[in-house]
Amino acid sequence: MGLDHSARVVIRAEGLTKTYRMGDVDVRALRDATFDVREGEMVAIMGQSGSGKSTLMNILGCLDQPTAGEYWLDGTATSALSDDELAAIRNKRIGFVFQQFNLLARTTAVEQVELPLLYAGAPNRRKRALEALERVQLADRWHHRPTELSGGQQQRVAIARALVNNPAIILADEPTGALDTRTSEEVMAIFQGLNREGITVIFVTHEADIAEHTRRNLRLSDGLIVSDQPVPLERRRTARQISEAPVAAG
Repeated sequence: MGLDHSARVVIRAEGLTKTYRMGDVDVRALRDATFDVREGEMVAIMGQSGSGKSTLMNILGCLDQPTAGEYWLDGTATSALSDDELAAIRNKRIGFVFQQFNLLARTTAVEQVELPLLYAGAPNRRKRALEALERVQLADRWHHRPTELSGGQQQRVAIARALVNNPAIILADEPTGALDTRTSEEVMAIFQGLNREGITVIFVTHEADIAEHTRRNLRLSDGLIVSDQPVPLERRRTARQISEAPVAAG
C-alpha cells in the first residue's frame, strides 16, 4: 500500500536548524531540515554517525528545541508550548523506543510497562500494562526481570512500555542496533503490525536492510537532508512474525 496523500500531516518541519557551541566554534548539527510526515506513515531517518539524525529525532520527540526553524506537531507549533505541555506530549502522544532498551534491572516486565502510567497518575495500570505486553506477545513473561529475558524480549518490553499510553506516534532510535538478524526481523514485524493499526512510526537507523522495512527513507548527511524517497515496492521488506520457538534467556 502506498502513501495516502489524503492523510493529515501530523509532523511538519520547516527549516529546522540546530547549532551547538563547542568552545569558540559553532557546530551546526542540523541544517534547514524541511519535510512532512503524514498520519500512518512508516519512515526511516538514515545516516552515518554524526549526520544529525539523533538531533532531528530529539526535536521530533520534543526532547529538544531547534535553534532556528519551526516544528509543528498536529498543527501546533512546539515552540509555543510550555515545559509542562511538552512533557505531556512526551508521555501521552509519543512513544519512545531506544537501542539499549532502558529497562530497570530489578523490575518485572509488567512493572516496567506500568511506569508511564504511574508518572501520569493513570488508573487501571496493571490491566493496561498486561494488555500492552499481550500486543507484543509477551504476556506470559510479565513477571520476569530483564536478566531473565533475551535481548529481543527486552526490546518487546520496551515497545510495550511505549505503547501503554496508546500514542499516535512511535519514535524508535536504532531499535534493532543491539539485536541479531533473526531477532531484528521479529521486532520489525511488531513495528509493521503497529503501523498497520494506524500508528505513525519513525525510525532512526544506519542499517539499509532495516530501512527497507519502512515505506519511506529520509537520508541525512552533515546535518542536511540529502534525499527523501519512498522505498520502491520491489525492495520493500515484510518482516516475519515472532517465532513461538523458545528463546534462551540472558
